Amino acid sequence: MNTPSAHLYIVTGASRGLGRAIAEQLLQPGHAVLGISRHAPAAPPGLEQWACDLADPLPVAARLQAWLEALAPANFSSATLINNAAFLAEPRPLRDADAASLSAAVRVGLEAPLLLTAAFLRATREWKADKRALHISSGLGRRAMASQAPYCAVKAALDHLARAQVLEEALLENGAKVVSLAPGIIDTDMQVQLRGAEPSAFPDRDAFVQMKTGGRLDSPAVAAAKVVAYLRRPDFGQQLVADVRGA
Repeated sequence: MNTPSAHLYIVTGASRGLGRAIAEQLLQPGHAVLGISRHAPAAPPGLEQWACDLADPLPVAARLQAWLEALAPANFSSATLINNAAFLAEPRPLRDADAASLSAAVRVGLEAPLLLTAAFLRATREWKADKRALHISSGLGRRAMASQAPYCAVKAALDHLARAQVLEEALLENGAKVVSLAPGIIDTDMQVQLRGAEPSAFPDRDAFVQMKTGGRLDSPAVAAAKVVAYLRRPDFGQQLVADVRGA
């Protein structure tokens, strides 16, 4: 990103699904967009992609902080971090879950947002820009579901992370605005995995099949448009835990 831009966006999980759609919709004149994901597919012009494994988030956070500190703050009127990446362990009761998958779910879904947000806030603390952190949460962070314990847990934690962050940022002269946002029900690889789960391991499987057959799923592009619109709302940050369906 050698061209100065007024608005800076960082999106995790930007290689596919919702994250990819968000990153692409943010690619507008005057915007600089950085995508961070395990795989970095060919990106459209203007989108910088880092191939980083967020299951090992410490070096990614260090790289992000160094990268931000090397930028010229005067070039940006706003800076936004969007924590979208998630890892969905195979749907099954916690007692039957694979330990490595459980660890990856927590590292990608919670540890990475914690570390990346801390790096983002440290690096931009003295910036005069409008700073925002958006955590992509889920309805399952607010309503528990059997065989989805790790996903429910990390999404609920993101909601509470936003609440705690706001208390801290409110003490600063130019603190960041923070929201944990549920993006609705989206037709992504996660939905395919849930619909394909064994009914004996995932009691709510049929409900997800019916969402698909009933046409109740947003495409990633439609969901991304709702998220981007929420991000741009003038009252962003007033409701800390939000849902696009109730916006």
